[in-house]
Amino acid sequence: MLGIGGQQRGLCNQDAVHITAILGESVVFNCHVEFPGEHPVPYVLQWEKKGQEIPIYIWYDSYPTHSGEGYEGRVSRVSPNSPYGGASLNLTDIRESDQGWYECKVVFLNRSPNKNGTWFHLDVHAPPKFSITPEEMIYVNVGDAIILNCQAEGTPTPEILWYKDANPVEPSSTIGIFNDGTELRISTIKSEDIGDYTCIARNGEGQISHTARVIIAGGAVITVPPMNQTKLEGEKVQFNCEAKALPGNVTVRWFREGSPVTELSELDTRVTIKSDGSLVINPVSADDSGQYLCEVTNGIGDPQSASAYLNVEYPAKVTFTPTVQYLPFRLAGVVHCYIKANPTLQYVTWTKDKRLLEPYQTKDIVVMNNGSLLFTRVNENHQGRYTCTPYNAHGTQGSSGPMEVLVRNPPVFTLEPEPIYQKKVGETVEMHCDAQEAEGTQKPTIQWHRRDGASIQRNRAKTVGGNLTIESLRRSDFGFYQCVASNEVATISASTQLIVEGTQPHAPYNVTGTATEFSVTLTWLPGYSGGPDYKQDYTIWYRESGTSEWKMIPVTPSGSTTVTINSLTPGTLYEFQVIGKNALGDGMLSKLITIRTLDILDHNTLILPTDSTGNPVFPPIMRPKVYVSD
Repeated sequence: MLGIGGQQRGLCNQDAVHITAILGESVVFNCHVEFPGEHPVPYVLQWEKKGQEIPIYIWYDSYPTHSGEGYEGRVSRVSPNSPYGGASLNLTDIRESDQGWYECKVVFLNRSPNKNGTWFHLDVHAPPKFSITPEEMIYVNVGDAIILNCQAEGTPTPEILWYKDANPVEPSSTIGIFNDGTELRISTIKSEDIGDYTCIARNGEGQISHTARVIIAGGAVITVPPMNQTKLEGEKVQFNCEAKALPGNVTVRWFREGSPVTELSELDTRVTIKSDGSLVINPVSADDSGQYLCEVTNGIGDPQSASAYLNVEYPAKVTFTPTVQYLPFRLAGVVHCYIKANPTLQYVTWTKDKRLLEPYQTKDIVVMNNGSLLFTRVNENHQGRYTCTPYNAHGTQGSSGPMEVLVRNPPVFTLEPEPIYQKKVGETVEMHCDAQEAEGTQKPTIQWHRRDGASIQRNRAKTVGGNLTIESLRRSDFGFYQCVASNEVATISASTQLIVEGTQPHAPYNVTGTATEFSVTLTWLPGYSGGPDYKQDYTIWYRESGTSEWKMIPVTPSGSTTVTINSLTPGTLYEFQVIGKNALGDGMLSKLITIRTLDILDHNTLILPTDSTGNPVFPPIMRPKVYVSD
């Protein structure tokens, strides 16, 4: 670890940046380096988390980096070629414990004085997770009383809802919901109270559910359900399914992926249902993996069921060997090895012309995660006869057959779309594209796609040859399109942009914000305005998180893409959205972002917000009441 003393910490002292991340994802803290006199000098980069004595990350050129406890393998300095500042930190695999304050410090060696670093606050949101759930089967008699308890954790705190048979539970004289929704109480069971009760826990990050079945004693009930099992191919598996009922004449049936196992030809000679209701498959094969469901009934009420998953493991194997594969000359290409493996593939060995190929030591060859070979720039030397042999934890079932890999010229575009097509709402656009095959190869097929993955409206669009025509243009047609030409050798593409004028504005994007105790400053990038003839203005929608009423503030001056919202409450989480408007009306709302104002207790010096004239704004401060007991 580097010792630092008497050096200059050189970062801009700006307002704290608030970032919201999802549990398990990654985030970049964007921090810039400002060199003294704008001349690069050696420096040490330190990232600290409030409450931890030792920095979570230390970097100094030509020295090993340091990662703090709990951050090993999850923190790294961003690439110098990235759009982020040179001191930016990448944090991956976000945990709930990562929430808190972070400070970016750059220390210039043998320089003074010191400056404060840049502060970031990370909010970690987590989807709901149940901590307490009722039993899945609850047996009752008419007149009994029951309590169903359902509790969940998450950030923000999940809301609990109750449903009976897909309908919201309606409180009555005998049915009540208590303790912030976590308890459903039925004081006197009636026949109409029997059914499936579903507890739903939801917050802004997701929704989960748990169902408890309340049934009258008498019908068949599964007491020992089947359990998930993992077996090696060739072994024997047995799934138990024990039931009790009044009367006890229980019939057990087994299904695989919805079909009775006794009617599946692939299981015909290997499956047995024993007298106690258990299912036996001997021996298991790789294709037996799947969901198996046992259904029991004694003729009273609906049949009851429970399911389990069979996971069959086996050595890695080649499922298909194409006799010929093609590589596109001077482009990137792939030689495929078609593999099936459980557990997952570990590695693949390759041969070329009966000699061991070392792809990791060969220029222009990269081994892909699925074991196939990626040739980054194909040349004639890559032609030859290849074989592949896959391995996993259980070994291999053997090599592929020989695959003749031929190097051929790829198709080329003879007509590419224009870089930009500019049309008005309601008009028709025709985007041109055509391609030609190389000698000795097949004619390429041509397809059109939207680059954002959205579907092309086929009721208004048609493709003739390689040309795409879209009629009655709408705002939703705005975007980037790709003409894709493919044959057995390669797939090539050409892009174009379709601009549809005369629409309401598109949604603003890249909305970010910084907070003080009483204000939040938002900045965003404008969505498409609807055309050069349309001026775009903005309105801010905001509210306290957890409330339903939105407040709206028009942005001034007209066309500005930054605004400060004042008179906010310290230490409070707010939600913000931005919407554009032109002469044709309101556009689309931006994505919602959440920002927490700073807590007054976190700062020794209080800086009040100012209005457009520079005068301070004094927000109202609510003082807590003090109660003195006798």
